[in-house]
Amino acid sequence: MFSFRTTPLEDQLDKALRDGKVGCFCTQNCWDTDRGRWMYDIFAERGNLSVVFNPREAELTPGTNHIEFDIDRLRGLNALVVEIQDVGSRYFNYSKDVFHLMEILNLLGEEAPSLYIVDHINPAGRVVEGSIPTVSSEMFVPKVAHRHGLTLGELCHLYHNEISAKFPLHIISAMASGTSREFMPWTIPPASDIPGLFSAYVYSGGGLWNNTNINPGIGTARPYEYIGAPFIKPSRMDRLPVPEGALLRPCSFTPSAGRYAGQWCFGYQILLVPGENYHSLMHTLQLVRYFREVYPQFEIYDDFFLKLADPVMEAYIKGEIDFDIVREHIKLEEQKWIRKAKRYLLYDDQPFRMK
Repeated sequence: MFSFRTTPLEDQLDKALRDGKVGCFCTQNCWDTDRGRWMYDIFAERGNLSVVFNPREAELTPGTNHIEFDIDRLRGLNALVVEIQDVGSRYFNYSKDVFHLMEILNLLGEEAPSLYIVDHINPAGRVVEGSIPTVSSEMFVPKVAHRHGLTLGELCHLYHNEISAKFPLHIISAMASGTSREFMPWTIPPASDIPGLFSAYVYSGGGLWNNTNINPGIGTARPYEYIGAPFIKPSRMDRLPVPEGALLRPCSFTPSAGRYAGQWCFGYQILLVPGENYHSLMHTLQLVRYFREVYPQFEIYDDFFLKLADPVMEAYIKGEIDFDIVREHIKLEEQKWIRKAKRYLLYDDQPFRMK
């Protein structure tokens, strides 16, 4: 069973939500600005809240985070309500936690509670970047482009179909919430490493740096806008790839956490040009290849290619093909993904690729 609902969560009349045992799976983004309360307070006030699954650390703890749970705590629930803020890229931790949750619910069979997704607007917009995985990829990741252009509700709609789920899935429209209507989707930081406006625009490529020995600004106030390491030596003679839509500025930073915590790192700040399109994934591929060719200290870890999940992009990074080939490949893959994505859209605006 699947449904898309346009009235707020608290107005739903389902017996599972009104009288049943309810679990909530959420981040700081479940704050209701209209009433000044958390989403789970609805059920606490009704007296039927059974369990809340939250991130394991504080919302602005430097580094990345997860929402932990186990199958035993899901048994006996009648409804499970999810409210997080996805950031538009398929490797966002909290979204992967939701997909993991969906797979566990599927294992429960007839014992599984109904799943309710309180949707939010995608802060990265409807722009698409990259390809659908064509080889083995990370666990609990749906077959979507690197920057998918969907909301979490639409992603769950797709994943529900991909895993042939039997449990009921209900999506509460992002437009049913005053928070979505009145505030930008990055107003409450989705995660400690996605703190503000530009983070989601650079994460579709920038998230890949986490699987190298270059620090993408983790442990600073500007994650994914800064990249650096102690071994990088910026110079005016550098021939860095700089696409339209961005500039690179030499910089330095000392991360407070994560890789190179407490060490002086050198590198570059990615400056987005107002009003211009920036293809973060394509630029990151160019930069990774550049650092691989220029710095013998640069390391790409095995899970980088698992996250990338694209042999053509991998061949480009390894210097086996030219940029024109990978650029044309990405164009075709984005068109393929947009055709697939249209089957799962819940809103009027359409995903699109950069021209």
